[in-house]
Order: sequence, then C-alpha cells, then structure tokens
Amino acid sequence: MAVKKIDKIVMGLKDRQIGKFLDRALLSPLLDFLKQGVSPKKLALSVALGLMLGTFPVLGSTTLLCTAAAIAFRLNIPAIQMINFFSYPLQLLLFIPFIRAGEFLFNQPPISLNLVKIFTMIQTDILGAISLLWLTNVRAIVAWVLIAPLISIALYYVLVPVFRQLVPEKTT
Repeated sequence: MAVKKIDKIVMGLKDRQIGKFLDRALLSPLLDFLKQGVSPKKLALSVALGLMLGTFPVLGSTTLLCTAAAIAFRLNIPAIQMINFFSYPLQLLLFIPFIRAGEFLFNQPPISLNLVKIFTMIQTDILGAISLLWLTNVRAIVAWVLIAPLISIALYYVLVPVFRQLVPEKTT
C-alpha cells in the first residue's frame, strides 16, 4: 500500500524537472542503497539522522556531525551525507526559526537578524560575528536539541516500513 502511494507521487513528479532531479539524485540512490544490502532500519536511521543533523543550527558543522554519527552507529556514510547535502536548504530555512525558538525558551528579546545580515557579518568580521552571535546560537542549539530528535524519531518509524516495502525481492 505504501509503495503504491510512493509510486503515484513519484510518477506525478517525474514529468517535472524537479521530479526528474529528485528521482535521479535522491530516490534512485536510496533504492540503490537497499539493493546493495543496506538494511531498511539502517537506511531509515541514516535518513533520519542525516536530516536531523543536517539542520543543526551551526553553519559548517553538519558534515562532521553526520560523519561522526555514521561511524558511531555503523551507518552508510554516503547515504547520511547525501541526506545532509539535501538538508542544507532546510538548515538555512530553519536557522532563524531556531534562533527565535531559543529566544522564546530563554525569554530573551528578539535580536534584529536575517540570513543576509548573518552572512555579511561573517564575511566582514568572523570573530566579531562569533562574539556577537555565540549566545544567540547556543540558545538556537538548545531549541534544536528539544525539537529535532522528536522529528527524527518519528521520521525513522515512518521510514522503516516504507523502506521494508522497497527492498528488492531476492531471486533464487
């Protein structure tokens, strides 16, 4: 049943350029990992952790975090890094919301920020940007620690049965 729904979604997307790109760059490689013998549980954990760590609100840290997680949990490094790569736009999209959530959790007034300001600060004076934003970033990390694992756990439990359905049947 889940496979039919996925096939319907994928077939609807395949006619569009974005669908062709996602099929070639994301869905096909995930299926290839299953064909190569990666277990559905390990692949689901790779995807869930790759997405979770890929949204960590410290720019430039996710590749190292994903590699460490893959080694610690004996996951497929290319799979988790592929998901990390695809998570980068989501990391940028969630960066300010995590800052705002941290400000809310710690009852702090919102600072005037947007991604353009942050990148400009980093490019012009990285040490000044770090000293100005470090506490704000720590609060964002606390918000991420409270939110991201819950979503990751839910995603894992959704993906395991989906990947089990997608495992190619062995021919004897």
